[in-house]
Amino acid sequence: MSKGATPRHDPIPIGDVTKPPFARLADPAQLFRARARRFAAIAERHDLAPYLQLLGRVAEVQDEVQAGLPDPRMPAAEAIEQSRQFAMPALDRRHVLDDPALGTTMERVLSRLSEVPMPDAARAGLAAVVSADESERHEMAGGLLERTIPSAGLAAHLFVATALQVHLARMASRLDITRLVAVGETLCPACGSPPASSLVVGWPGAHGARFCACALCGTLWHVVRIKCVLCGSTGGIAYQQIEGSPGTIKAETCSSCQRFVKIMLQFKNPEIDPIADDVASVGLDMLVTETGYRRGGFNPFMVGY
Repeated sequence: MSKGATPRHDPIPIGDVTKPPFARLADPAQLFRARARRFAAIAERHDLAPYLQLLGRVAEVQDEVQAGLPDPRMPAAEAIEQSRQFAMPALDRRHVLDDPALGTTMERVLSRLSEVPMPDAARAGLAAVVSADESERHEMAGGLLERTIPSAGLAAHLFVATALQVHLARMASRLDITRLVAVGETLCPACGSPPASSLVVGWPGAHGARFCACALCGTLWHVVRIKCVLCGSTGGIAYQQIEGSPGTIKAETCSSCQRFVKIMLQFKNPEIDPIADDVASVGLDMLVTETGYRRGGFNPFMVGY
């Protein structure tokens, strides 16, 4: 892994950027289907193949269960406007958890997951969620939203996250993107979650722009480059990568907060998924952690690393 003492910046074509959009909302009808394909592709010849294959099947379930789900209960226009005025996420977390559609989504997800082959430890985690009552599931979903996940319940929370991602993606996709505002610049403007990773994209009109990716609702939001997406610092930013790798996935380290978030050059490989490729590049997390930095990206499929 490269460990230069001075920050190293890549020749990313920033000059090609015109005026990138502030955010891009996920399309839940495409999001999980594409993620399932990516998990399947990167599982081939990968040391984590069994886990990646399981997550690929999970993503397939997330795609399949959407047909016929009740519409999520969206916040009132007045509530969204108030959130905008105070630079808060458009989706209030209490509103998310109290939506009956979340319970329906979770029941359907758990039912379909019961048919998916998985290791005994994962099966035990699924069983724990299936046997949990509504208040216990509510508490686990709240833990994911607040990122307070007990180490003893990691497997169970993974399956709760599976349903929560579907629900939040469906909610976020219904938002008026013109009403979203920056939330401290480092949090998802839709649901308030921290970034899982960031992407340097190749979209027309935004080539070379960097977008943070939310692991829960799938929203992407624009953040300038050479800046910590966690604390906002513009100093002490450096990049680490595994020697001999294609160089499309790097760890952006910040000396101010001593944390790192991966940055992925999607303009070089359009197939990169900010969640699937985050899991698949866990070896990078392990190497960077050895240098004294802490993982700052939030991905419910990587809790514990």
